[in-house]
Amino acid sequence: MENLDSDLLRTFVAVADAGSVTEGAARIHRSQSATSLQIKRLEAILGQPVFDRHGRGVVLSDTGRKLFPVAQDVTARLDAALREISQNTVSGKLRLGIPDDHGRTKLAAIIATFTRHHPKVELDVTCALSTSFPEALDKGSLDLAVYEVENPSSQEEVLYEDPTCWVSSVRWNFQIDESLPVALFDHACWWRDAAVNSLQARGEPYRVVYSSQSVSGVIAAVEAGIAVGLLGRSSFHAGLSVVNDALGFGNTPASKLVMASSKPKEQGPQDAMKEAIRAAFMAKP
Repeated sequence: MENLDSDLLRTFVAVADAGSVTEGAARIHRSQSATSLQIKRLEAILGQPVFDRHGRGVVLSDTGRKLFPVAQDVTARLDAALREISQNTVSGKLRLGIPDDHGRTKLAAIIATFTRHHPKVELDVTCALSTSFPEALDKGSLDLAVYEVENPSSQEEVLYEDPTCWVSSVRWNFQIDESLPVALFDHACWWRDAAVNSLQARGEPYRVVYSSQSVSGVIAAVEAGIAVGLLGRSSFHAGLSVVNDALGFGNTPASKLVMASSKPKEQGPQDAMKEAIRAAFMAKP
């Protein structure tokens, strides 16, 4: 008779909590394919499905609902035992900055997992426009931060690279010879600079009809058909289309999501969080 492996139970709990295999995989820092295989393995052992699939994700099946409280208890007890026995318990305070848009969901999941694994670390998380993060690191008001740049410095570790393109709603067509309506970020950042530089290089009239502090705001304007916008490919969905060639735009730079730190007062918490963030972004979707 086969046994229920604690690793399978941990994966099951992560997916159940997230309501999605993709988000569950991010929480345990595994790839989506590896997570799916573990769920299939668990279901093969039980002989029954633990999830019912639907268009937006997964929900617990009858078997899953019976297993869930047991799996939660087992994994929580194992984590508690490890923390109690381990001589390498991480403690201290960490002031972390994360962007309020790009990568927010994934980073929030990383923080939740980190808190469960390192309950003695006091986390102070700032979720805001990340343009101020480099200065905050220099001044020592943040210990660690994740933010976007075009050209990383030697002190900035690249986590993810996102190509950019000009996009419009699939329901609207803009003509190359008209004064092009555009949506831009309304604060000084590399996204706004990249968009303005691209518009100027295009050499055709344009007008700013919408300004936003966030990626979601620019997407909303594009989806509504009132403007085109410069977005990362990670923001694309079926309702958007790339218009670089159609509207005469040249190549646009890629956004780099980077991680940087100040001189640590307490090395342990910072190193542990860096490792958690690296592991999550190294996992293949």
